[in-house]
Amino acid sequence: MCNKKAELVGSPERRKFLKTAGVFGAALATGGVGAVSSAQAQQPPIPKNEISGDAALTRLMDGNKRYVEGNITPADFPSTREALAQAQNPFAAIVGCSDSRVAPELAFDTGRGDLFVVRIAGNVVTPEGFASLEYCVEELGTQLIMVLGHQGCGAVQAAISSVQSGNQLPGHIPSLVELLLPPVQQAQSESGDILSNAIKANVQWGVAALQQAAPILNSHVQDGTLRVVGGVYDLHTGQVELVT
Repeated sequence: MCNKKAELVGSPERRKFLKTAGVFGAALATGGVGAVSSAQAQQPPIPKNEISGDAALTRLMDGNKRYVEGNITPADFPSTREALAQAQNPFAAIVGCSDSRVAPELAFDTGRGDLFVVRIAGNVVTPEGFASLEYCVEELGTQLIMVLGHQGCGAVQAAISSVQSGNQLPGHIPSLVELLLPPVQQAQSESGDILSNAIKANVQWGVAALQQAAPILNSHVQDGTLRVVGGVYDLHTGQVELVT
C-alpha cells in the first residue's frame, strides 16, 4: 500500500491534478471562479512544453546552438501572455550562477514561461533551492533540471583562494565557500587548471546532490520522469558544454 501511494504521488496524473487544482485554487482565492474555464484548467498554458527530459535537453541544446550562431528566435510575449497569467509549465529547470553575464533564457533561446530558474552565486544548491526545484518537478511537471556552471566563475575562484590562503572571507561569503569546498578539494587532486576543474566538479556535485535528493527528486529520477544533467557555459562563445 505504501509503495502504491508513493507511485501515485509522483505519477503524471497526480501532477496534472495538482496543476489543475492550483488553477482553481487561485481562482477561488480571488473570487474569480467564472474567469477560469474548465478547458483552461485542463490544458497546460504552453502545450509544447509538455515533453520528456530527453526531449527537453535536445530543445535546450538546439536553442543554445541558435544563440551561439546568432539566430535567436524573435520574442513573442503577446501570444502567451494570457495563458501564462493563469499558470505555468516550464519544460526545464536551470540551477545557475548569479553572474550577470550568464542569462539562461537568452543562452538557450527560450521565451517567458519556458524555464524555471534558480540562481545563486556558484550555482550551488541550498535548502531553498531544493525546495524550489521540488515544487517545479512535483507541481509543474518539469522533467529536466540542468545545473549550469560557467567559465571563470568568481565564486569558485573565491573558494579556491580561501582554501589555498587559509584566509577567512568577510560577511556571509564563508557560508558559500563551505558549499564549494568538496569540488574545490577534488580539483586540487587533479591535473590541469584548478579553476576549470573545480567549476566542472562543482556542476557534477550539484547534479549528484539533486539526483539523490529524497523524497521527491530522487523518486522522479528512479521512475524515469526526471533527468538531471550538468553544463558549463563558455563566456567567450556562449556555448554550453554538457559535463555529465
